[in-house]
Amino acid sequence: MSAEPNIRRSWPCLLLSLLTCSSVLLAQVPQKPPSSPQEEVVRVYTELVQTDVMVFDKQGKFINGLTQNDFQLKVDGKPRPIQAFDLIKAGSSEEVQLAAARGGPAAPLTSPTRPIPLDRGRTVFFYVDDFHMDVAGFAATRKVLQQFVENELGQNDQVAISAASGQIGFLQQQLTNNRTVLTQAIEKLSPRQYSVRDSDHPPMGEYEALLIDLNDFDVFDVFVTETMKVNPGMPRNIAEGTVRARAQGLLSQAGAFNTYTLSGLEKLVRSLSAIPGRKVVFVLSNGFHIQNRRGDALQQLKQVTAAAAKSGAVIYSLDVRGLVGDLDHDPSSDRIFDATGRMQRAMHGELMASQDGLNALARDTGGRPFFNTNDFRQGVASAVKETSVYYLLAWKPDVEQSKPGRFRNIEVTVANRPDLTVRVRRGFFDVDPTPPVRAEADPINASKQIPTKLRDTIIAPFPQPQLPILLNAFYHDTVTKGSTAVACVQIPGEFMTFGPQDGKTQAIIDLSGVFYNLSGNPVVSFLERIVTTAPSAEAAKTYRKDITYSYPASLKPGLYQVRVAARDDKSGRIGSAFTWVEVPDLTSKKLTLSSLILAERTQSMMTNVSSPGDIVPLTQSASQRFRRQSNLRFVLFTYNTEPSAVDGKPDVAVQVQVLRDNQPVITTALRKINTDGVVDLARLPYAAEVSLENLTPGQYVLHVSVIDRLSKQSSTQETHFEVY
Repeated sequence: MSAEPNIRRSWPCLLLSLLTCSSVLLAQVPQKPPSSPQEEVVRVYTELVQTDVMVFDKQGKFINGLTQNDFQLKVDGKPRPIQAFDLIKAGSSEEVQLAAARGGPAAPLTSPTRPIPLDRGRTVFFYVDDFHMDVAGFAATRKVLQQFVENELGQNDQVAISAASGQIGFLQQQLTNNRTVLTQAIEKLSPRQYSVRDSDHPPMGEYEALLIDLNDFDVFDVFVTETMKVNPGMPRNIAEGTVRARAQGLLSQAGAFNTYTLSGLEKLVRSLSAIPGRKVVFVLSNGFHIQNRRGDALQQLKQVTAAAAKSGAVIYSLDVRGLVGDLDHDPSSDRIFDATGRMQRAMHGELMASQDGLNALARDTGGRPFFNTNDFRQGVASAVKETSVYYLLAWKPDVEQSKPGRFRNIEVTVANRPDLTVRVRRGFFDVDPTPPVRAEADPINASKQIPTKLRDTIIAPFPQPQLPILLNAFYHDTVTKGSTAVACVQIPGEFMTFGPQDGKTQAIIDLSGVFYNLSGNPVVSFLERIVTTAPSAEAAKTYRKDITYSYPASLKPGLYQVRVAARDDKSGRIGSAFTWVEVPDLTSKKLTLSSLILAERTQSMMTNVSSPGDIVPLTQSASQRFRRQSNLRFVLFTYNTEPSAVDGKPDVAVQVQVLRDNQPVITTALRKINTDGVVDLARLPYAAEVSLENLTPGQYVLHVSVIDRLSKQSSTQETHFEVY
């Protein structure tokens, strides 16, 4: 497909005009593409090791104002000089601060084009250990997740939910701030029956088996005695062998579940290296026993710790059993009755033993555990808050004496301040496991491999940033096409690579996209080759015009994820972007809204322009980024309104809010949508404009509420946008 810089795919009219993607230039795109951003990071990482540190006083308040000289660093017990130091604040500028800390270029913090976030965006993962969770634990877990999504999810946060068993399916590990998506993921969680039991008598549990394997004489003797009672005539030596065999079998089961949990967590944490900035991982579990010699839990814990160090992740663990004194069972439970009290004394340590793994995961990665409490909401909120600010230390490893694969222990203290609590990840491995070797691409068949490369990028767990892509998706319903979801893509021109092609100076972008349903099945896809021609080779050096593209898809009602990948043919750089769009079921007859469709216009104030004669062609924005000197214009449609028995027209009112950090900064009065001259009352349009002149640069949410005063129904719609 050959075209000039701003292109689009033809699709049906919206109102009286076509909607296309706008070519608004990225506010934070550098004036020229960095020559080798990855090379700089790799070069520094081969020379320096970095770790993040949090320092708190006795009241749990973060200590600001510390300097490099305040910290003392030891690696494997030996003092190590700190080569680089910085205070990092999580949020939209975190990548820039990290780049500067590594020695790379960074724009000044006072740059007028950089947003100044009030609510710093946080990246949060919830890992549900459903291999070690009972029914009550699942209920507590769902409550924790629901409370976070409903009450704690910040405007700029990105959150994902994963289950160790993978039961969440396609929604597993989907990083988003879409509450509908997160709620769907929570609803997929259900109790699993992964119990460590056998059918023999007397009944034996995992901790009892563990004590027997660790040669606890009292527990072993009680089980041998009871086994002989259950099996009259059985010699003691046979009973002893039977008890040990049962214990080993149970521990093998438990070891397998431990492996599933920890290997899944390690895989998750390793994948987070693709996401910039610090990540917070909450592990929700009923606990597990790491003393089990039939598994490799201790080594796996070290691997998780090392992966967290490489990925910039901090783990907080939650024992979702809540407030419990111990795990003693009531007399009616299926356990051995021991009149001597030896079993009760031996089992007294079961609770703490089951929490050892959770404690290690948190402490060794710089987080902390939350045990013996029913107030998980406060713990989660405080954990997310305290990880938003941290110190970054870097030092040179002792390469000459290093042994590949060795686990290094880290210790950080604040000089002469024993009253302060320092939380730091406990260590790291010298090297990562050797990555698999990939075969070199055949230059002759390179063009045939492009769809495969795009597919691999699309199915990756997280968007790839090497080639920046802006993606937006919206829904509306038309008479001719019905329910339609539109993917709108924008690729900044300064990231395209030009070169000679057929006697011209051209850049070539291969673009692919897929609409997935909630089961993870592709329902619609597209593949395009876009060719952009620069006036000359010299003009290509300062090329700034963006590629824009839109693709409509007729979809059944449901929630869909749109994934788009693009590859620059000259440089080979690939990027991707993900977003969500919901197609409502209009046959339900409930009051329903289309997506909010945003664009820029010049006007000095917000005005009600819902009269169809005043609605003019709009240019839909893929970036959702607008100049402070412009006006934000939006359109939405209301469906399933109730007609009046008098004149057949609906009585619908609308209120518009602009929110920042969940607080309204603009609120309009409730106003009636004008229906004069509207031919299609089944698709009632409303358009309005907001002056951005008085808004501080940063992230905002446009929130629109619609009330049908005849049917007594209401509906809301919102979308994010940025002012620069």
